[in-house]
Order: sequence, then structure tokens, then C-alpha cells
Amino acid sequence: MTAVFRRAVKSRAKLRFALIGPSGSGKTYTALAIAAGLGQRVAVIDTEHGSASKYADLFGFDVLELSSYSPERYVEALKAAAAAGYEVVVIDSLSHAWMGKDGALELVDRAAARSKSGNSFGAWREVTPQHNAMVEAIITSPCHVICTMRSKTEYVQDRDERGKTVIRKVGLQPVQRDGMEYEFDIVGDIDHDHKLVITKSRIPALSDAVIPKPGGELASQLREWLEAGTEQAQPASAFAPSTTPGGLVLPGQLSLMRQLYSAAGMRSSYWEEVREKYKVESSSQLRQEQAAEVIAHLRSILDAKGGAE
Repeated sequence: MTAVFRRAVKSRAKLRFALIGPSGSGKTYTALAIAAGLGQRVAVIDTEHGSASKYADLFGFDVLELSSYSPERYVEALKAAAAAGYEVVVIDSLSHAWMGKDGALELVDRAAARSKSGNSFGAWREVTPQHNAMVEAIITSPCHVICTMRSKTEYVQDRDERGKTVIRKVGLQPVQRDGMEYEFDIVGDIDHDHKLVITKSRIPALSDAVIPKPGGELASQLREWLEAGTEQAQPASAFAPSTTPGGLVLPGQLSLMRQLYSAAGMRSSYWEEVREKYKVESSSQLRQEQAAEVIAHLRSILDAKGGAE
């Protein structure tokens, strides 16, 4: 098959924003303030025991409070939000999918306990596809998605303007899988003074920006960038609106499968296994949900090879 390049075109997009900060930094409030500026229909996936609802007098949104934080529950919630036609989804917080009740780390411990060897490496082969499916659901959602993540904290000694020693709490890495930040368009660290420092941005105007008490003005900048470009491409997800009869695999899914297949160094027999499993003659006959399963499986193989577990 001959590889063909085409001229790149900026398309209208949906936001993928990660807010990272310690407890008390204002992650929930900031996420809601930005969401309010992006759309009228806002859904909140709440794992913080109703903390988002404390702002219901300030912002209009619907809420789903999770009691189990397994990656699969996040996927189900994102599917429900997409099906209900919400414009913006706030996940508060994504950290629980990693370190929380039924989160990835707990699932690994259970899988290791069930195995004869008790080896967590093998357990990751069971849990990684679930976590990858959650990431895929976030990336391909037809909604804007804003995720908050708790940061690990430590206390440091500092000096104030009078030279006196003071103790200050600072945030460190987010509580999530290493490298999770790479999945988002915008990543920002927010501190106890509610100051947002942009650490990653696909919007040049926001690179390295420092924004005190971000809200509506930031949302306007984001919306302007997101809406600039050609008509938005259809998201390649298992729950995205189908553009082909019968919910067949989307072009974006086919392209992503081939890229992952190549990166994982798989043998050609892999596609034979896929065709046999789903009873199709070619990958182009897969349904969207089947393609999503293949993508998640290929991602898990890459994770295992790269030692991401």
C-alpha cells in the first residue's frame, strides 16, 4: 500500500483541558467557570462526593455522582453525556480513576491477588486496556472535556518579604498514569492563590501563560481557537455519531489502528485474528465499537512493550 500525504488543514475541534492542582486550589470552580463559557449544556462527572454541586447557585449544570471509580464507569458516563447531547463534560476528578475505589491501581492489586504468581506485571495486561479505553473515550468524545486532577503535594520552606521563614504547600505531579498530560490540548497547574500556569498548550497565544483566577475570559480565548478552521471532523469513537451505514468503522479509527499496529511491530497474522474474532473479511467492515476494542488492545501492547505499567 502506497502512503499518500495530503495538505494539513486545521479543523474545528473540541477542547481537551486538564487542570492540575492540590486540594483547595480551586480546580472545581475553575473547571465550571471555563465550562460555562464554552456551552450552555454542561454535565459534571463528580467523584468528589458532591463538591461540584456546592457551586450550583453560581453555574448551571447537571451532575452524575460516581460511587465506583473504575475506568469503565468513566467510559459509561462519557457515553451517557454524549448521547444526551451535552456540549461540555467536566470530570472532577480524573485522579480517582487511577487511585480510588475500583481505580486502576486497586484493579491491578485484585488481578495480581487472583493470579497464581501474584505478579503485578501480568495484572497490568488486564487493567491497561481498561485505562486506555477511558483515555480513548476522553480524546474522542464529541463534547468539550475538562478534567481536574489532584497533584501530589509537599511542604517547602520559603522566605517572605521580611525574610522570615514560612512553610508553603506546593503541587507536584498529577495523581494519574505517567504521561497523562500528553493526551490534552491544554494543561495548567493551579495553585492556592488560584493562579493558573499553562504548562502545555496547542494554542500559541496561551503558551507559558500565567492567568490569575481564570474563567470567562479564558473560555472566550479557547472558544475562538476551537471554532477557527474548517468543519469539525467526526470523532473516531465507539459512541460518536456514525457517518457510515450501520455504525461501521470511521476513517479516523482505521488510520489510528494502522498507526498503532505499525508502532507495536505486530505480525500480519494479527489482522487474521481480528477478522476471525469479529467475523469480517477486512478491517473496513468492523463496527465502531469493535474498532475501539482493537485500538485499546493495540495500545495495551504498546504500553507493555514500553514498560508503561
